[in-house]
Amino acid sequence: MVGVSERSLDDEGGVTLPQFRSLVLLDRPEPVNLVTLAGLLDVGASTAQRMVERLVRRGLVTRDRHPDNGREVVLRLTADGEALVGRVVARRRRALGAIARRLPQGTRAAFVEALHAFAEAAGEPVVTDRDDSLWDL
Repeated sequence: MVGVSERSLDDEGGVTLPQFRSLVLLDRPEPVNLVTLAGLLDVGASTAQRMVERLVRRGLVTRDRHPDNGREVVLRLTADGEALVGRVVARRRRALGAIARRLPQGTRAAFVEALHAFAEAAGEPVVTDRDDSLWDL
């Protein structure tokens, strides 16, 4: 699984797995502040801050004032950040689909179901616009 995850980032100019994880966690409609991101990543605020700095410099994340609280800063993906997440997720799904196609026919559906259950148990964000055709089973 780690190999699939790493290969899905190969064409993304050096974005690391932890950086990508941050991008995935910021790919949501509600605003996320630095403390919340640090909690979701299970790291300290200073570690999250350094990660965010790198992502801001790369043009993948912006810092904005919270719409309801002008003193709070929230993090959002830029259009480039959203596009990167979309490309990587699509690559990852294609790779997992290729693995699933090599499984015996009777176990493919269970494999995909297990992946969904694993993601849910791990607290991964729900992909609401998931395109099941990417599995191409």
